[in-house]
Amino acid sequence: MSELMQYLPEYLQALGVTLWLSLCAACGGMVVGFMMHSLCRHHAVAFRLWRTYVWVIRGTPFLAQLAVIYFGLPSVGIMLSAVEATILSLMLYSAAYFSEIFRAAWNSIPSGQREAALANNISSFRCFWHIQTPQALRFALPLLGNQFILTIKESAIASVITVPELTMTTSQIVANTYSYVLPYTLLIISYWLLAQGVSLSVKTLSHVLRTGE
Repeated sequence: MSELMQYLPEYLQALGVTLWLSLCAACGGMVVGFMMHSLCRHHAVAFRLWRTYVWVIRGTPFLAQLAVIYFGLPSVGIMLSAVEATILSLMLYSAAYFSEIFRAAWNSIPSGQREAALANNISSFRCFWHIQTPQALRFALPLLGNQFILTIKESAIASVITVPELTMTTSQIVANTYSYVLPYTLLIISYWLLAQGVSLSVKTLSHVLRTGE
């Protein structure tokens, strides 16, 4: 136990790396997903192209996508660090899922609301942002939280390209100490706590949106 304690600063730093990777990727993925959802609502060609992209992303493993970006982009002159490649890969991966969440959320809103808004001289822009968006976000928030949790767990694959996140650091600790049970148990607990933190935050925000507080 005392031997493992000397690795605590390194482990906490790895926890910070995991949080940074996940937060950057999830926020970027939400922005890209929302932008593509908004664009696809009005452009048929963009919708078909994006649907193809979503189909490819959902049908292939994230490890393969990460490998293409990290090992493939240098062949065309684009050099990325392991951390940058991980964030970009996770962002593009999660954007496909976030866009589907947004699409389902907006599809859940009765189309008659837009027609009623237009009949009352409310512009499409105002209807989208002030009437439909608050309702859609209340529907989408739990699903967005779940996808954020999945993004945190997928970040463990970054250990394959030696990003010093939780999984990679735990493997190094195991290799140095030959202790398996405690480090991997701590790893499981760490991911579980991160997931619970996201879930609690989503529940709190959902309550605020429902009550208008």
